[in-house]
Order: sequence, then structure tokens, then C-alpha cells
Amino acid sequence: RTPFYRGSDCCLLTFSLDDGQSFQNLANWKKEFSYYADVKDPDSFPFVVLGNKLDVPERQVSGDDARKWCSENGGHPYFETSAKDATNVATAFEEAFRRVLASDNRDDHMIHTDTVDLQKKSRQGSGCC
Repeated sequence: RTPFYRGSDCCLLTFSLDDGQSFQNLANWKKEFSYYADVKDPDSFPFVVLGNKLDVPERQVSGDDARKWCSENGGHPYFETSAKDATNVATAFEEAFRRVLASDNRDDHMIHTDTVDLQKKSRQGSGCC
């Protein structure tokens, strides 16, 4: 699993709102990710917690319980999402992106404008060197 986690800039810890056991596994998943991704300071690493399957009517995990877990385990932001109908998915990813940028003092995440333009025609020169 190590290559899967290596170089991660954030982690979206996702559980199913209709599966209490998946919610109970959040702490283990966070610990596993932190270990394999070699996270130096899990409290400042950009974790975002998602309660997925908001579209399913049978809930086993309340929003209050999820927010309490987030508060007690690093103050992570929490979003209830539905991958099926895209509810809050973009918002959650935007928050993750904001947190990555806020936590990183390097310019690794900046869009560089000195990229190669593949559409530009090259100029033909008349010399050999």
C-alpha cells in the first residue's frame, strides 16, 4: 500500500452514512494513512472527512456524531455528500484544495505558466547550429 499513499497532499477520509462500522473505522484509516504517507504532523495535515450516501434514507451515523469525531480528532472539516447525485462533492474537494494550499509553503501546487505549448508551430531556422 505504500506507493498508493506516498506523496499525498491531502486525505479525504470517507465513510458511509448508512454503515456505522465504516464510521467506526475512521480512526484506523487516519492512522493507516498517516503511517504509510509518512505524515509528520497529522494534526496539521489537511484531512477532510466525508459522510457519503446522503441520498440513502436509512442513516446509521448522525451529522452530530460525525462533527464530534472531527472536532475530537484534529478539527477536520466535515461534509455530507452523495456520489450518486453529486451533492457537496465539488464543495468538499474545493475545501480540500484550499487546505492543501494553506498548509504548503512550497510552490509545488502553483500552476506554472512556463509550460510547453503543443499547438505552437516551431520556427524553421536556416542554420545547422
